Amino acid sequence: MSISAITHTALSGMLAQTSRASAIAKNVANASTPGYGRLNTSFQSVEPSGVQVSVNATDQGVDFATELTDLIETEQSYKANASVFETGADLWDVLMSMKRD
Repeated sequence: MSISAITHTALSGMLAQTSRASAIAKNVANASTPGYGRLNTSFQSVEPSGVQVSVNATDQGVDFATELTDLIETEQSYKANASVFETGADLWDVLMSMKRD
């Protein structure tokens, strides 16, 4: 796997977690809205490297404990992807400096 593919995968993961955080925010904001169905986010791996996000409304109500747990998981996943992206960018910089020398 190339460095650019690694950074692309990490970026795709960060975008997916951003979509998930948006769905969680909508769930919390609309928790007391009559007839509101909780938004559920699901991920699917896409070749060659990336994540496809699906956000679907359900007939379930909003549970704040579930939303908080999902938000913590989203934060950790985003941070992990950001760390991979930064590492890939650092490796790219090292390779470019070696090429110039």
